[in-house]
Amino acid sequence: MERFHGAITALVTPFIDGKLDEKGLVELIEYQIAGGIHGIVPCGTTGESATLDFDEHKRVIDLTVRTVAGRVPVIAGTGANNTIEAIELTESARDSGADAVLSVAPYYNKPNQEGLYQHFKAIAEAVDIPIFLYNVPGRTVIHIMPATIARLAAIPNIIGVKEACGSLEQISDVVRFCPKDFILLSGDDFTSMPTIFVGGHGVISVVSNVDPAGMARTMEAALRGDVEAAKKEHYRLFPLMKLMFMSPSPAGPKKALELLGRMQDSTPRLPMTAADEATTEALKAELKRLGMI
Repeated sequence: MERFHGAITALVTPFIDGKLDEKGLVELIEYQIAGGIHGIVPCGTTGESATLDFDEHKRVIDLTVRTVAGRVPVIAGTGANNTIEAIELTESARDSGADAVLSVAPYYNKPNQEGLYQHFKAIAEAVDIPIFLYNVPGRTVIHIMPATIARLAAIPNIIGVKEACGSLEQISDVVRFCPKDFILLSGDDFTSMPTIFVGGHGVISVVSNVDPAGMARTMEAALRGDVEAAKKEHYRLFPLMKLMFMSPSPAGPKKALELLGRMQDSTPRLPMTAADEATTEALKAELKRLGMI
């Protein structure tokens, strides 16, 4: 399998009493690699990047790179709605040894398509590291349109995009408009399997926090064209995928990891709150059904 393909985990960030749990982070990374995951994204949305300060953000990436030690690619989340800050975080990830970075569309500011182009172009020109764009309009409000992605794909170190738009139409247009070697990753577990079949290369996954082996099998089957095996894994995991968002993410994956005995404290940082009772009970039932607890 090529680099930056397959199942890549948007890793949660563990805290204890609101402080970064470095030992817990290392253990989660080892669980991912033991499960056969194909890559790791620290400091993405699921990693609560919005509530990490700069020093914590850089520390999580640095510790992830050192723990992974080249066994799988590390795609560090370094996006910001301030281009200068995004460049600083991207420089730090490069210096830590990350294999690539994931740069989200600038949220809140609401730039137009030209502003988006200039933002990502500035980051790419400032820092010599492979860059994945991150299109997640449900969180950022703005939408990186396929034509803009195609413009950005002409910049040598912008190598791919995480498409969390939930639209196979958008995903298909990106595949159509961009070079054949441009790497399209689904940003939604639900669309990960069909994304492969329309020309995508993998997924940056939430549910793989809980079942890295299952999502790895799903992507491996899809990438080798084994539709029946991919469908079987997809539907086995589908109820758990839905439970990841029954409470606002990352409460779901954190609670599931706590139930598996792989996380000491599943409480996210405010303004996110812990999984509610209904989510917790539903997760217990589903993890039992899957034979995981």
